[in-house]
Amino acid sequence: MMPRVELLRDIAADLRMAASFVTILPVASSKPAADGTVARATWALPIAGLLVGLAGAFIYKVAIRLGLTPSLAALLALATTTLITGALHEDGLADTADGLGGGRTRERKLEIMRDSRIGTYGVCALILSFGLRWSALAAIANPSAVTFALCAAHTAARAGVPAFMSLVPPARPDGLSASAGAPPGHSVAVAFAVGTLVLALALGPGKALVGLILLSLAGLLLARLAIRQIGGQTGDILGAFEQTGEILILLVAAAFQMGR
Repeated sequence: MMPRVELLRDIAADLRMAASFVTILPVASSKPAADGTVARATWALPIAGLLVGLAGAFIYKVAIRLGLTPSLAALLALATTTLITGALHEDGLADTADGLGGGRTRERKLEIMRDSRIGTYGVCALILSFGLRWSALAAIANPSAVTFALCAAHTAARAGVPAFMSLVPPARPDGLSASAGAPPGHSVAVAFAVGTLVLALALGPGKALVGLILLSLAGLLLARLAIRQIGGQTGDILGAFEQTGEILILLVAAAFQMGR
């Protein structure tokens, strides 16, 4: 049996590694991605996402207490989460939209996705992403409800990433996704359990079930699209998956909130 101290040390290392991939905070160890460390640490991605959601919720509450409108507070909350993550997932969404939408061949699509420049499809995708998330938060309005929605969205959106990485092969032999490797089964299971638990506690069982169904359908659709067009997943595809998850969970929270 693994000594308790060593187990706690590994858990802390995984949390730091996950936080380094979700945020711009310099908290990770110097271990290379190819040694399996990243794949193992993917179980902690939803926990790191929860911290991002809490940061956005804190700024939202401060903005409301300062007398700002829900619309302005929502915009500041989105700005906060984007800054903390270094716009990593937004970048992936934009590159995915440009690559899958603009390229004619598999090689050209992958080339476009590696290009740091942004095209028309990417701009439109970002406008839609920010617009939908901002509208959902502004519609929810209540600071407590916004806190639950942001925590649920940022946690659940990352909880499915290990499963996506495990089930969809890398599109190319190099790159971050390929070097990270496929997450082990226990990492996939723990991430899913954490995401489901936070989703249920934050939104309630009914909304959580709707969210899980939508996330699953979105994941299947994106996986099919990625496999057909470029032969698998990349880091950009994973970013697009996370952004889609955020949008869907926030829309579910807003829809039920407005329906009361």
